[in-house]
Amino acid sequence: MTIKPLLDRVVLKVEEAEEKTVGGLILTSSAQEKPQFATVVAVGPGGVVDGEKVEMFLKVGDKVIASRYAGTEVKLDGEEFTIVKQSDILATVED
Repeated sequence: MTIKPLLDRVVLKVEEAEEKTVGGLILTSSAQEKPQFATVVAVGPGGVVDGEKVEMFLKVGDKVIASRYAGTEVKLDGEEFTIVKQSDILATVED
């Protein structure tokens, strides 16, 4: 199956949470912070949202930083994805 986002939605594959601190302590899953770094795996077509034209500027493969608790988490074929609005993307990350 594939996910095709609608309008101004973006599908993200979120990076795994850190399991160790810098000092080497192992964190339990409840102590791990939700990661903000993700990779774009699908982008909606844009269009008119709430009466305003939205142009999509993200593309598949972009590395991004998203709002920590934004979006909807979904599981598809054993993989976890997060669907967010493009406006919930805070920045792109360049190497």
